Amino acid sequence: MNPPVQILRLGRVEYRDGLELQRQYQEARRADLVPDTLALLEHPPVLTLGRGAEATNILTPKSQLDALGVEVFETDRGGDVTYHGPGQIVGYPLLHLGPGRQDVRKYVRAIEELMIRTVADWGITATRIEQWPGVWVAQSRRGGPRKIAALGVHLSRWYTKHGFALNVRTDLSHFELIVPCGIREAGVTSMREELQRDVPVAEVEERIAHHFEAVFDCEVTWAPEPRRAVSVVVTRDDGKVLLLQRTPTRGGFWQPVTGKVEPGESPAQAARRELEEETGFTTEVRPLGYEHAFVYRDLRPPDLIRETAFAVRAPGEPRLDASEHVAFGWFTPDEATAKVPHPGLAKAIRLATA
Repeated sequence: MNPPVQILRLGRVEYRDGLELQRQYQEARRADLVPDTLALLEHPPVLTLGRGAEATNILTPKSQLDALGVEVFETDRGGDVTYHGPGQIVGYPLLHLGPGRQDVRKYVRAIEELMIRTVADWGITATRIEQWPGVWVAQSRRGGPRKIAALGVHLSRWYTKHGFALNVRTDLSHFELIVPCGIREAGVTSMREELQRDVPVAEVEERIAHHFEAVFDCEVTWAPEPRRAVSVVVTRDDGKVLLLQRTPTRGGFWQPVTGKVEPGESPAQAARRELEEETGFTTEVRPLGYEHAFVYRDLRPPDLIRETAFAVRAPGEPRLDASEHVAFGWFTPDEATAKVPHPGLAKAIRLATA
């Protein structure tokens, strides 16, 4: 049997944070600080280009992508261009392939088999098509062969990253922004499209974990939930955003009000408490409907946080807690998003100031 694997269930992860998560976990795995890991998550709308990608396979001008809120990233995975978005399970196996497992083709076949077995639990027959990468429904309800799962991996000295993307209830219209995986002869599908009903993402994640154990001949366990935290974006009537500068011992960077959720607190209660402690404001907070997971700073082993975002209109000037912050400033939304250290904080600022 192969080494045990822990599974991270992360929910929404900004794509740039996903790259950082992979980097930190891969480095921690090299140092034997974490076990083999499978991260399951969803990304916001994003296009990614693999090492063999043709830029012409992005069919949509950048200005239109910006208007749609779709980011574009070049990556070191294999393959061409693909789309990630809500309703799609992205899996990042962060493994060490030791002696006896060092076969790239066999590793890719195992990921394909994982996808084939998973969708079969819902009666969907998926297969491989030799000339095309990924996992396919050969006779899709949408007509002809349609890709249901994309694959793109990267191996460095037999440590893996990147992985697969399974369309569960993905908005398939977003694939019209690109030529998916550079394949013009066939399109894409999803579990929802093939079944004509919704499938809960959490249930599919459970079956991925079950089949991962068999396909990769290992014991799997669910990792503990990430630590809970909150952010509170404070704005003024003129549209400017309050940022606080942390003390040098706390990193020295600029950010909105942030803090951890204490035992027994709801995120909203934590947000109100942190707002009062860090600014003196006692105004009621407004949920932004946004939550994301990320790795905090550059720690070993990695420290995972799930952050819930809130907003509030400032009733005046803040009163700083000098033990945490050395300065504050009011910035335009563009200035504020450029200053904060995490993509999720920038997203919260954009939501609060929209």
